[in-house]
Amino acid sequence: MHRTGYHVVDNSPWPLAVVLSLLGLTSSLVSWVHNGDLILFWFLYSFVVLVLALIRWWRDVVVEGVYMGCHTGYVVRGFRIGMILFILSEGAFFATFFWSFAYYTIGEWSAFSVWPPLGVEYINPWKVPLLNTALLLGSGVSVTWAHKAVVMMNYSKFEDSELWRMQTLMGLGVTIMLGLCFTFVQGYEYYYCSFTMADGVYGSCFFLMTGFHGMHVIAGTIFLSVNLIRVFFYHFAEYHNYFGFDAAVWYWHFVDVIWIFLFFVVYIWPVTPLN
Repeated sequence: MHRTGYHVVDNSPWPLAVVLSLLGLTSSLVSWVHNGDLILFWFLYSFVVLVLALIRWWRDVVVEGVYMGCHTGYVVRGFRIGMILFILSEGAFFATFFWSFAYYTIGEWSAFSVWPPLGVEYINPWKVPLLNTALLLGSGVSVTWAHKAVVMMNYSKFEDSELWRMQTLMGLGVTIMLGLCFTFVQGYEYYYCSFTMADGVYGSCFFLMTGFHGMHVIAGTIFLSVNLIRVFFYHFAEYHNYFGFDAAVWYWHFVDVIWIFLFFVVYIWPVTPLN
C-alpha cells in the first residue's frame, strides 16, 4: 500500500463508550438538580465506565504514536490544529459566562436592583483568591520550565538528555503539586462561602464560572500527570514527537489565562467603589 503519511485509525469501541458514559453522568446529574434525587448507581457506573474507557483509549493512542510509528508529521499537524480549535471552543464556552456576568452587572439587573444582591457577603479577593492566583501563576512558570526541558531532552544526546529529563520530571511534579493545592484551596473557599448557588443569579454565575474552571484545573492536572508517567518511561526522548506534552502545556496555560480573567471579573469587580 502506498504510504501517504496519514494514519487511518482502526475501529475502536472507546469513543462510543465515552459518549454513553457521559450521557449517563449528565442525565443522573440533571435528575439530581431537578428532582433532588441522584441516581447513585447509574452515576457511579457511568463514572467507572468513563475512566476505564479513557484509560484504554489513551493507551491505544500512546501505542500508535510511540511503538507503531503512526504519528507522522502530517498526523501531528492535524493534532495541533485540533487542539487549537478545542482551546478556542473552550474560550467561547467561558466567554458566555463572562457575558452573562457582565450583563447582570451593568445591564438590566443593575437598573432595577442591587448587584451583587443585598445580603451577599463578598469574598475578599486579597485573601484566598489571591493565593489561588499565585498558585496558578507559579504553576505556569514551572510548566514552562518543564516544556523547555522536554524540548532540549528531545534533541540532545542520551547523556545530556538524561539531565533534561530530570528537569522535566521536576517541573511537572511542581506543576501538579501546585494544581492540587489550587483545587484544595478552592474547595476550602467553597466550604466557607457565605452564599450558595441558589442565592440568585449572582450565586449561579459565581459557582458556574469558578466551578467549571476548577473542573478544568482537575482535568489539566490529570493531563500533566499522564505526561509525567510518559516522561518517566522515555516516550519523548530521542526525536520522538512530544505533541502530547505540548497539548498539556497549552491547556494549562489556557487555564491560567481564564483564571486571571475570573480573578478580576468575579472577585475584584464586585467590590470596586464604581460598582
